[in-house]
Amino acid sequence: MPRIVYIDKKFNADTLTVIDRANVIIEDYQAQGFDLTVRQLHYQFVARGLAPNLTSEYKRLGSIINDARLAGLVDWSAIHDGTRWLRSLAHWQNPRHALNELTEQYRRDTWAGQPYRPEVWIEKDALVGVIEDVCNELEIPYFSCRGYDSQSAMWLAAQRLEGFADLGQEPIIFHLGDHDPSGLDMSRDIQARLDLFMGGVEFKRLALNMDQVRLYAPPPNFAKLTDSRAAAYIRIHGNESWELDALEPTVMAGLIRDAVEGIRNNRLWEADKATIDREKATLAKAALRWVEVETFLNNGREGTA
Repeated sequence: MPRIVYIDKKFNADTLTVIDRANVIIEDYQAQGFDLTVRQLHYQFVARGLAPNLTSEYKRLGSIINDARLAGLVDWSAIHDGTRWLRSLAHWQNPRHALNELTEQYRRDTWAGQPYRPEVWIEKDALVGVIEDVCNELEIPYFSCRGYDSQSAMWLAAQRLEGFADLGQEPIIFHLGDHDPSGLDMSRDIQARLDLFMGGVEFKRLALNMDQVRLYAPPPNFAKLTDSRAAAYIRIHGNESWELDALEPTVMAGLIRDAVEGIRNNRLWEADKATIDREKATLAKAALRWVEVETFLNNGREGTA
């Protein structure tokens, strides 16, 4: 993993201890196949009793990690920013190269014949990196709401989900969000607007729920008293709230996997996967024998019907 020195910086003993502890947590996450955001790293410090859950501590940790990466003490690939990335068109060296890549990427819509059409919606863009692997494994779409979703995005989602319903499938949304005044209200808001646009949809809030708070004991925050929904929240749940970021990635992935596999018809799934494997094998043969394929296609066949 890349540790690259860009600046020469000396750290005091306390800061070096923070960096060493951060690297232990980072290596644990990497062993499980996950990257970390700085916020998730902060919550792991809090959960391990290494730091109080204060905004000042979160900012201090972010500053230390920034300097440590520049000084070559923390892996550059370990900290993930899911909100900024480069977009570009795909390119290939030649048709054979493209066919080889297509073989690896080829898939059918394995949910097309299933009774349900699941989607995973998550409150925060920064957590998309946590759920994308399990969603790709299960071949289900996932969507970052970025807080309260826009009216346009919600209307388009309703049109998409209603299209599945017209084909005889039951759309279902699995939603993950913070357990705080706004995070809970976002689940209500999604259901209310989909009810308006399409007459409703099956909706399940996977996280963060109070039973999970009791089970996993994520570090609490104080409920934001400036939130207009705070008073109603505090009457029911008390003055503490919890962020989704504080849940272990493996827990989030497990919740999604269990929910999706619980509605999937595995007999249909395995049959579709077997068909896809056969078709991928055919593409692989075509790529392997591309020179023959190209010769056949170009050998005096111009103009033929």
